[in-house]
Amino acid sequence: MCKKPASSVSSAAPPDSVTNVAAPAKRSGPLRAVFALRHSWDGFIATLRAESAFRQEAALAALLVPLALWMPVDPIARVLLIASVLLVLLVELLNSALEATVDRISLERHDLSKRAKDCGSAAVTLALLICALTWGVLAAPLAYHWLRG
Repeated sequence: MCKKPASSVSSAAPPDSVTNVAAPAKRSGPLRAVFALRHSWDGFIATLRAESAFRQEAALAALLVPLALWMPVDPIARVLLIASVLLVLLVELLNSALEATVDRISLERHDLSKRAKDCGSAAVTLALLICALTWGVLAAPLAYHWLRG
């Protein structure tokens, strides 16, 4: 392994490969958390605006999370019900990010692009299946007894 001469070692951020300009210093401490939350919020809002599937799943979450809080189940079951709904939103956010990245690279049809998008879609389907199974096992018996009277 070759060592660089001491004169070429710099404590500054590595240069950007496209523009040969040093990247700005990273934020640290509480300010970093504030900016990370801001980026998270921006991603959430952008996905709500751009993805109809995410809007539908968010609307479903707006119904199911309060229902899970209201249902007479033990705390572990309540956590599982809510986590299964949040898992769907999480996987949909990742799928939307993957699709946006693939589209950013190229809009032309390519087998690898199709595979990436299909895998993202399959992940969302699995998350929806996990959510449906969780609600079916934990909430369906309660609904059945409630409807029977």
